[in-house]
Amino acid sequence: MRTARNLTYGAGMSTRTFRVTVRGFFDALTPEQRAGLEAAAPEHDMLRATFTTEGNLTYELGGRNSFAFRYLDSGEAEEDILEATARAELAAESWLTEHGYGFKRLRSTAEDLSMAALSKRQRQAAARAQTS
Repeated sequence: MRTARNLTYGAGMSTRTFRVTVRGFFDALTPEQRAGLEAAAPEHDMLRATFTTEGNLTYELGGRNSFAFRYLDSGEAEEDILEATARAELAAESWLTEHGYGFKRLRSTAEDLSMAALSKRQRQAAARAQTS
């Protein structure tokens, strides 16, 4: 850690973790595409949903034909969440396009985990760490 002119460099540096969800709908699936998705559906079930750096795809082929990609990203500043969201959207669009799936109505939500509320257990652990 260096200090210059009463400023501390390196003290405030921390990596922020972002969770980004990109949602949308499959559009104009062919019977072959639908059959392929249905065959792979157990691997993409909501119960297996997790946030990963490479992205995790879940989908429902009922009446809605909806999907969601979940990405885990990081950055140094609060503003980096915008870039993380853009990367996630591009990754989702690229995957869908590379696999020949049409899509529509993409929308994204992102959460900065450093801003998330702590659970009671996490608050207690933080309090113990400060008193140590």
